[in-house]
Amino acid sequence: MADPASIAVVVGVNGGLGGALARTLGAQSRYDQVVGLARRRPDDWPDRADRPFIASDILNEDDLAAAALTLREMGALDRVVVATGVLHGPGVTPEKTMRSLDAATLVQLFAVNAVGPALVAKHLLPLTPKDRPSVFAALSARVGSLSDNRLGGWYGYRASKAALNMLVATLAIEHRRTRPLGVCVALHPGTVQTDLSAPFRKAGPDDKTLSPARSAQALVALMDGLGADDNGGFFAWDGSRIAW
Repeated sequence: MADPASIAVVVGVNGGLGGALARTLGAQSRYDQVVGLARRRPDDWPDRADRPFIASDILNEDDLAAAALTLREMGALDRVVVATGVLHGPGVTPEKTMRSLDAATLVQLFAVNAVGPALVAKHLLPLTPKDRPSVFAALSARVGSLSDNRLGGWYGYRASKAALNMLVATLAIEHRRTRPLGVCVALHPGTVQTDLSAPFRKAGPDDKTLSPARSAQALVALMDGLGADDNGGFFAWDGSRIAW
């Protein structure tokens, strides 16, 4: 009997880091297919049978249900990485003070940073294998750590990433019951040279930002080394654990 197909899915491939993660996973040659999922197909997404693309909005459950049906036909999902997120944009700016708190902005941040990844897990975690290791990883941020918050500010982003962390930790508990070899983790990718971090990066010799390729390579190596005991953990790109 032929071995079951091994599938990796990257959600948010139209972002700088999401695209880099898909390229890094594809270069490993350990997956039969590396699937990209996003609202729109990236211009540079390859037209290859082993690189399918599925158009899907992570806040639209009809989209996610349809994507899950398509993925189910491909094989078991050995790796699912959710690389979506919002920090700033039209009408969204990190708050420096509580006087800047705005209900609509908070709702948007929680929707994209926490609700979306949770819905992805709802629809894709049941497609992970029961008889071999798998990894579900959601990209979080160190600023979502309650114990590491020393500067304050950035209320909505911090809180929405903290919510994501709790969702991942809770998903991990339920996931373990049916897939003891499966791992659910939250990952901090570092400060990456993408549009998300562009307004907040420091130029000059003190710049400690990572290129998307460097961050992706580190994250994939980290995920490759995870074991069942790491389920429900929060890790930085360099492999260190982050306190909740």
